[in-house]
Amino acid sequence: MNIIKAVKLAYEYKRYGEDGQVEETLRAVDGVDLDVKKGDFVAILGHNGSGKSTLAKQINALLVPTEGTLYVDGMDTKDPEKVWDIRQSAGMVFQNPDNQIIGSVVDEDVGFGPENMGIPTKEIWERVEESLRSVGMWEYRHSSPNKLSGGQKQRVAIAGVVAMHPKCIVLDEPTAMLDPVGRKDVIRTVRALNMVEDVTVILITHYMEEVIYADKVIVMDDGKVVMQGTPGEIFSQVDTLKKYRLDVPQVTLLAHELKKAGLDLPAGILSIEELVDNLCQLKSNM
Repeated sequence: MNIIKAVKLAYEYKRYGEDGQVEETLRAVDGVDLDVKKGDFVAILGHNGSGKSTLAKQINALLVPTEGTLYVDGMDTKDPEKVWDIRQSAGMVFQNPDNQIIGSVVDEDVGFGPENMGIPTKEIWERVEESLRSVGMWEYRHSSPNKLSGGQKQRVAIAGVVAMHPKCIVLDEPTAMLDPVGRKDVIRTVRALNMVEDVTVILITHYMEEVIYADKVIVMDDGKVVMQGTPGEIFSQVDTLKKYRLDVPQVTLLAHELKKAGLDLPAGILSIEELVDNLCQLKSNM
């Protein structure tokens, strides 16, 4: 069953002059077809201006398609009567957690969403505990968000979305403002939600190392989907990714260079362990 389905999806930004007339039209998303099944972990890559963030905002019904159709859990995002239901089904996590955290205490902030949904008080606090435990932040429940690290704040922001029991979480570059430790903590949290809680995850990121855990990778350029496949399939095409101004994980690049130098290594190696295993196998076969 598809939780997200896009058909010829397009979105245009318009720039207006002082006279109110359209001076410029930018087609940020251009004819995108997309199928995301329940429980999938999908990573979306693309250089700045590729359209990936615009696509993410359409999934959460923050933007309405200029052309085409986008269905979220079977609901058309163009239907104004379905906006609230769509945002409950597809929660959104943004780059800066400070823009998403509004409570003065962690547990109160996480309970804000369920409270707005009209959830009974007893169930709200059950959801608060459940979601904070799922992101590893339960021990900070009585803390002020202002005293947390960037990675901890982002996990609280994710908990606030999880507490609303969405079927899908869209994360728009959630680690862009974090240090390496914070990035690892957030991605570890996202993986656990996908694997343990069976939440559909759509991750938009610039960090290639975060993509290797995805079921499917989508590469966007100039508003279009230009590549799709598993992480191994995508990262085995190093030269093609460079054409779209994208990198690959460092270990993948190292394996690629070793292969070019004559070592019989498979394409698309994604981890240090995988590279070591293949090098050991080559040595044992000598």
